[in-house]
Amino acid sequence: MMIWLLLLGAIALLLFRAYRNTFDVQIKEVAIPLQKSRHLQQPHEFEPVSILHLSDLHMENLSVLPQSIVDDFSQRQVDLIAITGDLLDREKNIPKAVAFVQCLQQLQPALGIYVVFGNHDYVLSPFKLAQLKSELERVGCRVLINENETIDHKGQPLHIIGVDDFSTRHSNLAKSFYGVPETGARLVLTHDPNIVLHMKEYAYDYLLSGHFHGGQIHWPRPFHLATMGKLPKLNIVKGLHEMDGRPFYISEGLGQTGVNIRLRSRPEITLHVLGSDAPFNEMAAPALTLQETAATLALD
Repeated sequence: MMIWLLLLGAIALLLFRAYRNTFDVQIKEVAIPLQKSRHLQQPHEFEPVSILHLSDLHMENLSVLPQSIVDDFSQRQVDLIAITGDLLDREKNIPKAVAFVQCLQQLQPALGIYVVFGNHDYVLSPFKLAQLKSELERVGCRVLINENETIDHKGQPLHIIGVDDFSTRHSNLAKSFYGVPETGARLVLTHDPNIVLHMKEYAYDYLLSGHFHGGQIHWPRPFHLATMGKLPKLNIVKGLHEMDGRPFYISEGLGQTGVNIRLRSRPEITLHVLGSDAPFNEMAAPALTLQETAATLALD
């Protein structure tokens, strides 16, 4: 009997700790130089742009208040806010998601707030998804669904390319990149990073994504990610990586899915400085080419 009580106590303590982890937000900073950009005639003259990146908000299981994000970054330069999908799972939380994003407008990002949808957003009916899009645009966001937009950043063009969710087969790369001018920095926003395996012919300077939650329950290993595409099989589930010489980033996300707990992972907010003179941050995993990736997967 005593053994069972001790076991139940240990499980309860572990679950409590896992729940508390959802409040323990890690704030990361990533520097991305553009010296090798094929789209900038004078890369060294590009004024750095600061991008506040949030992903996987999951309003149903979110322990972080938007005002706390505003407070943390109120004294920092934030030029653009990027939200890479999975705002919610249920239509009743549309007002909550919109209010969350609207609160972030207090940071007054000069280049605006850009949003792409993820697989959980597509749980909504088409009518409700259109409502979510409309409400986000009402509070000043730009929602990109396989489309792009060019904005002026201190006299230089910055192309924001929004690729819709790959895992639910809503992505369309040809449509997303259609009409993007040859000159100017290219920033891709998408939810599922597996799309990078199909982007060899689509040039970009940096890509932001989410989807994997860093495993969320990463103990002893996030075996459940094995069904979420090829990148997890290569242990590419979070952080900064390269594919074909181009950097992409996978956020661990801000909210949780399924249950509101995290083990060996934490909610993440990331500030990316695109065009920084600093070298790349240390890679979270070795850079891979498409050929190396295919060879590795063939061994599975």
